[in-house]
Amino acid sequence: MTKTNFDLIVVGGGPGGYVAAIRAAQLGMSVALVERAELGGICLNWGCIPTKALLHSATVLRACREAAHYGVTGAAEARPDLAAMVARSRKVAGRLGQGVAHLMKKNGVTVYAASARLAGSGKLSLDNGAALSAPHIILATGARARDLPALLVDERIWSYRQALVPTEIPKSLLVVGAGAIGAEFASFYRAVGSEVTLIDMTPEILPQEDAEISQLARKAFEKQGIRVLTRCAVTASSPTATGVKVALEQEGKKTELEVDRVIVAAGIVGNVENLGLEQTRVKVEKTHIVTDGLCRTGEPGVYAIGDVAGAPWLAHKASHEAVLCVEAIAGKPAHAIDPLRIPACTYSYPQVASIGMTEARAREHAKQAGGEIRVGKFTFAGNGKAIAMGEDQGLVKTVFDAKSGELLGAHIIHPEASELITGYGVAASLEATEEDLMHTVFAHPTLSETLHESVLSAFGRALHG
Repeated sequence: MTKTNFDLIVVGGGPGGYVAAIRAAQLGMSVALVERAELGGICLNWGCIPTKALLHSATVLRACREAAHYGVTGAAEARPDLAAMVARSRKVAGRLGQGVAHLMKKNGVTVYAASARLAGSGKLSLDNGAALSAPHIILATGARARDLPALLVDERIWSYRQALVPTEIPKSLLVVGAGAIGAEFASFYRAVGSEVTLIDMTPEILPQEDAEISQLARKAFEKQGIRVLTRCAVTASSPTATGVKVALEQEGKKTELEVDRVIVAAGIVGNVENLGLEQTRVKVEKTHIVTDGLCRTGEPGVYAIGDVAGAPWLAHKASHEAVLCVEAIAGKPAHAIDPLRIPACTYSYPQVASIGMTEARAREHAKQAGGEIRVGKFTFAGNGKAIAMGEDQGLVKTVFDAKSGELLGAHIIHPEASELITGYGVAASLEATEEDLMHTVFAHPTLSETLHESVLSAFGRALHG
């Protein structure tokens, strides 16, 4: 007889859900995981992983075109094979999805391929007719792309899903939304030859980042030939014989733009529908489930983690929440995540990564507390490894509390920014001060020396800048 009673049921098999299932199994719980689509969720199948595969193809293409600069001849005429790039991206996603399935089997997690709905205290009904029960239920249903009334997705107006599996390279492309997703698609499609226009309603691209870093990213994008329009919104769209005509409004000025394709990357909404929440005390605000620091909702025994539980919408935040939530359920010591210690990364070219407060937010915070901040900056133009790599454009910026030496924020723009930011993440988690960081020995020659120099700069001690 198939088991229907468990210690814990997880709804959603993304980086939050499957990690929760694994950790619970490690702690000796009987666990079921319900996933209506692919194991690994959007991240592994249609988000984080396949986009990085495509972006790496773009990096290889860029390296070939610039090979002569490094003394390698014969590669300058390299061309993108779009079908091969997409096939490789799907293969990478498929491999990781199979890996998650293996982990579920290895850890004894019972997997149900179905949709689930809360059906009373500790009960779930599945759309395949099964009824499950558990004293603890974790909702990890994720989020989806936000629809724009002026841009309804069809064969010419793409969401991230269509943008990941193109059959041809658009000659012209409009990307609506200049956050991380939009910036990454703009970078990829520009690298393979599209004429790209990137727009956002905010004053700068990557609006969640430090203003100085966002401005540097914009300059880098424009240098590559990406047209950037800020304070710009789409008001209407209509099909043409070959593409889409889009009406734009920028600071009161109305214009029209005709492109082959449009990618909509203007935010996300939580997947809270059809979960049976209306019959519970679970509270939903702006399409996201409200939780406390231990991921508990207003309904006893029901928890929410990851994108469905709100910002920041990051896979690693979901995985970390999964562990703390399960450990709290198991009665182990657990502590709420400090959002200021969660790194954020955008894998565009160049990459942008950050942790903690922006300079503007830190200044306001210090002003309210009657204190001051110290800001350090170091460019990669002063780093030997960066110069040797031919990647000497970019900046590391650090923000400290002037009195305590606390690291308030760190911001990096460089092709390797996502790998470098973890150094500051570890420092923040260990509550390292500026003295700790200045006394740390960084290997030479490495890009990470820029992290050290930026700290030294904040206190007037930079050695190479």
